[in-house]
Amino acid sequence: MFNWYVGLLAISGIVMLALAALKQGQSTVSRSINAIFGAVYLGYAIYLAFFFDGGSYLIFFQAFLLPVLMVVNFLRNRTPRTKLTDTQKAWREFQRTDQAR
Repeated sequence: MFNWYVGLLAISGIVMLALAALKQGQSTVSRSINAIFGAVYLGYAIYLAFFFDGGSYLIFFQAFLLPVLMVVNFLRNRTPRTKLTDTQKAWREFQRTDQAR
């Protein structure tokens, strides 16, 4: 149980840090929250894995809700790629060349 908890904490921290590194469709606040909590999760996992000597430790299963919510928030707020028709592509190219003159 302990090893699973440490592993899940580390994975959650890495995922949240990766989300913080991506700029696509996220606000600065969202990226900051991802970075802070990602560092905390990863730091606690490192502490438990390498420096913890035994005794009692706290397991917060509720803590795994935050990474799920942050991933859902990221996927919901990302900007989708626009699929342009041939006419729209031609019009945009015409606008670019017309403005360049």
